[in-house]
Amino acid sequence: MARTIAKDHDQKRAQILKSAARVFAREGFDRASMTQLARECGISKANIYHYYDSKDAILYDILETYLRELRDLICGIELEGLSSEERLHRVVAEILLAYQGVDDEHRVQTSGMSALPEEQQKVLRRYQRDMVEFVSSIIAENAPQQVANDGEKLRSATMSVFGMLNWYYMWNTGAGTKAREDYASVVSNLTLGGLTKI
Repeated sequence: MARTIAKDHDQKRAQILKSAARVFAREGFDRASMTQLARECGISKANIYHYYDSKDAILYDILETYLRELRDLICGIELEGLSSEERLHRVVAEILLAYQGVDDEHRVQTSGMSALPEEQQKVLRRYQRDMVEFVSSIIAENAPQQVANDGEKLRSATMSVFGMLNWYYMWNTGAGTKAREDYASVVSNLTLGGLTKI
């Protein structure tokens, strides 16, 4: 007879992923052990194996869940009725706010993705590309034609925006909502001013 799924299955799975992200971010994926994960989760190693058959499976689920949810949130931002400048401000602010509280997952994304098989990396990179393409389309709306139509310049501007946002995440992890919104305005205004000078 098939084993029934516990009522709190999804909650426990989410707890394992959050705890594992903390361990992977702190120790590094290669150095982290299932024993450490179990200790961080406050459950037995056998219980973790009930949910995941390997450390690699946990890593993939952390990153697949994090990047898919981030992609869906960012690409689903309501922008109707906003000017092109307002759209850029909204998207940049929402990205910074979405980074709040997921420092461990973000670090694991940066350092751990290469440990996964190529097929899994392709899925994760697709989520990243979706976000980059979405932000790039908003930047293109605000750029002069010679920038919007130049793939290399548009990509450079887009990746510069992500670079500024990731810099803030790396050095201001404890920043609250107001500080993130203020910095989002800095990024948006720098971008809007710089697009005419590229």
